[in-house]
Order: sequence, then C-alpha cells, then structure tokens
Amino acid sequence: MSMKDEGGAWPAVLVLYTELAPYVLACLNAFVEAADIELHLVRWPVHKEAPFDLVFHPRITVHERSTMDDEQLVDLALRIMPHMVIASGWVDKGYLKVCRAMRKRGAVTVMSFDTAWRGDAKQWANMLLAPTWLPRTYSHAWVTGEAQANYAHRLGLAADRVHTGFYSADTSLFVPLGERLLAERANTWPRRFLCVARYIPTKGHQLLCDAFAELCHAGEAGDWELWLAGTGELHQEVMASPSGQHPRIKHLGFKQVKEMNDVVAQSGVFVLPSTYEPWGVVVHEHACAGLPLLLSSAVGAAERFLVEGENGHRFIAGDKQTLKNMLRMFILSSDAELHAMGRQSAELGRAWSPAEWARTANELLHARP
Repeated sequence: MSMKDEGGAWPAVLVLYTELAPYVLACLNAFVEAADIELHLVRWPVHKEAPFDLVFHPRITVHERSTMDDEQLVDLALRIMPHMVIASGWVDKGYLKVCRAMRKRGAVTVMSFDTAWRGDAKQWANMLLAPTWLPRTYSHAWVTGEAQANYAHRLGLAADRVHTGFYSADTSLFVPLGERLLAERANTWPRRFLCVARYIPTKGHQLLCDAFAELCHAGEAGDWELWLAGTGELHQEVMASPSGQHPRIKHLGFKQVKEMNDVVAQSGVFVLPSTYEPWGVVVHEHACAGLPLLLSSAVGAAERFLVEGENGHRFIAGDKQTLKNMLRMFILSSDAELHAMGRQSAELGRAWSPAEWARTANELLHARP
C-alpha cells in the first residue's frame, strides 16, 4: 500500500537496532521492497566475533550509533520524522528517548525483544515499573514468540498491541538449500551432528563435546561425527579440552552465511545445546535447510520449529545424560527416519519468512499509535 505524502515522498521508518545480523537485514530489505518506504537504520558496532558481510537495500540509510550521543540521536529522529519507530527493547536509553519524542508526535513506536517471561525478581520489578515509562514510550511490541508475548502483556500492553514473529531466517538462502539436500539424500543421510553458535558460556559447547566424546569412547556413536562452527571467548578453551580434541570432533571457526552451505550439505542433524537461548534464529535456518533438530529445553525457537518426535528431539538444558540419550536416538535412526524428520523441519521452516515479517511490519506501519 502506498503512503506517499503530499510532496510525493515515501514515508520514513526509523529502526533503532543493536548488533545487526544478516537475517535482520533480510527482513528490513523485504520490508522496504514490499512497502515502498524510506528506512533509516541506526545500529551498534559490528560484533568482532561475528563480522558478517551485509548488503543493504538502496532505500536503507545506515547511521552508526557510536557517532551520536543521545541528543544527536533525537535530533536525527526529528529531522526524519518517521511514521514508525522500531527499537530494540529498553537496553539503549537513547533509543528510549527517541521513542518518547516520536510517540508525542503521533508515530507508531514498536518495542522489539526476545526475552521470555521467566518470573524472576528482575522481571517482576520491570513489570511493576513499566507503567511509569512504557505507555509514553511504546505503542506496540513485536516479540519473537508466545513466552515473550506473555512478558509484553505483563508489562501492560494489550493483546491487540503485541505481535509475534519478530525474527526470521533469510529463507531465500536456506529453503533452496534444503530442497536440494532433501532430494540428494533420498537414500543416504550424512552421519554428522552440526552445532552453529558463538563459543560463550550459555551455548553449551563443552557439554556437547563431552557428551559426544563419551558416546564415542563407549562405542555408541556409530560412524557419526560432530562439527562446530563459530568463534568466541571459549573457543580455544573448548578446542583444547580433552573432549574438544577428540578426532571425531571438528571445530570450523567463524563462517560467513554463504560459506555455511558446504558445511550444512555435509551435516545430518542440527544441535543447539544452550543453557540460555530466548529464541535462536539459527534453528529456523537449519530447519529450512532440512535438518532434523536436537535442541535444549532452553531454546525458545522450538516453539515454532520443533515438533517433538516428528522433526527432532529436546533434552534438559545443561543435563549431559539426557543430551547423550537424545544423541543416541539420532545415531540409532535409519536413513529413512532421518529423511522424514528433515522433510518435516523444512516444512516448518518455510512457514515463516522475511516476506511474512514485512507484512507484519506493514500492519504496524498502518496501526493506530
């Protein structure tokens, strides 16, 4: 729908983001293309452990947060006068100032976040404080899943002002890959577990290496291998650990998105053993690629992309024994069973995309502030 103003200009949207990733940009590019808008993006510096190559739509103007203080950021918003502002939660106080200023001027202001309601003391405190700041800052929330929507409701937003599905994989990269791999694997399925995550304490790399190595030592791993892609503060430590050095465990380091095609093409099951993972877009990516899933109970994206027993399994986060049990289930599965799980993963993955994301964004653009 066209929203050109009287001067013939496209409406402006301001996105205030933290660390930008390719999947976020895929959604923003789809929104610009579908809605005929001018989009201004303020972003935090690129994370040194994930230096992704990014390609922006011509109608996206990028502004670096590191070059502006809060006052300059508000001045930028006043110059743009956006119809809608989408901001990353409440982590950046300058972003909150912009949203308050724009809400006063009638803009739709959207709070995005992936934090699930856990009911801890901090969240109860946030819930009690929300009436003092949220109504004058945000008109809507756009969150990842139902547990996050529960949190948004508890903060005081009505059901019709909360949308889910804020994250989407770049399905244009992963769906064709999945279609190709499923066709190629009709008779033989790769015997390789794949974990893609930054090497940080909450991702569970050491637990996964320990569990898999123990299965190998016990003669229960068949001809399976474990590959891990990523880097981070624990990379060297995990690699140097006794299990991390096992000859059937391979550490691949950081890979650009397009480099991952060859890795995924050699992999049979995606594993994410996190002890804390509010969502996990990487789950969506590998579901689209047609891989069965093994996820910890802490992974939020299981809500949308995992049906227990149909396209994978879950294990108790942080529990090595249940992880070993689920790894063993995959190891004992036949090629036909793994292929059927992969097909189900691909079907679940295709159900959400940047195009769907853009439709939700356009609904918010036309919403009542």
